[in-house]
Amino acid sequence: MRVDAHQHFWQISRGDYGWLTPDLGVLYRDYLPGDLAPHLQERQIQQTILVQAAPTREETDFLLRLYEETPFIAGVVGWLDMESLSFPEEFARYREHPGFVGLRPMLQDLEDDRWILRPQVMKHVELLVQADFPLDLLVFPRHLPYIKELLQSFPSLRGVIDHAAKPPIAKGLLEPWKELLADIAAHERILCKLSGLVTEADHQHWTVADLAPYVQHVIEVFGADRTLYGSDWPVCLLAGSYGEVFEALQQALPAALTEAEREAIFGGNAIRFYKLKGK
Repeated sequence: MRVDAHQHFWQISRGDYGWLTPDLGVLYRDYLPGDLAPHLQERQIQQTILVQAAPTREETDFLLRLYEETPFIAGVVGWLDMESLSFPEEFARYREHPGFVGLRPMLQDLEDDRWILRPQVMKHVELLVQADFPLDLLVFPRHLPYIKELLQSFPSLRGVIDHAAKPPIAKGLLEPWKELLADIAAHERILCKLSGLVTEADHQHWTVADLAPYVQHVIEVFGADRTLYGSDWPVCLLAGSYGEVFEALQQALPAALTEAEREAIFGGNAIRFYKLKGK
């Protein structure tokens, strides 16, 4: 079973995508399941994880409706307000939906880099830990020290670093990203998504060789059993097609990986991490 562990859909008329503006060109249009289906079929990918792209509960409801209508969507990583006093009740209610498999605060867009350590947020992270519920971490390298601090408080948190923490590939810089990510990888319940890398590279001129050092570091510190493939489609279209992203990752992975390890990266790990069940 192949799983794309990170993709998005949006409908601009919904009006809550603050980051999605006309200057983003190819992204400024609706993207819905019919647009992605041919790419999945071409690459023999049977399921996807649909990830939120707006910090509203209405967005989560929209994505869960798509889950109900779309056979290939295996689960939704949604958004709820983790600072709200009503979070415990909302979290309990959404967990009853079989498609609600993860939660993602949009940390990269918040003014406070330490937001995840706020007392009210930490109180609600504890609820996720108690429920063994996944947390997607959308971060830049500068956020990783605070994620490390979070994990010192909650070592059993089940989490995943989205987009390998967005390393500065276009600048060709590996440090301090390498060291910071290795610190996070030391926590055995944290995984990492090999997603969104082409959009951190030079959009027009990136090569597999540009991506390879970052991909191989992720495999080195997380291992093939804690690494997930994600296309980050349609955001990836800023720098490459679905097929180009898929093939680039195949080529950038260490040649010594076994077929079983590749199958884990391209599906098995996502099924295990998000506890996916057949629809």
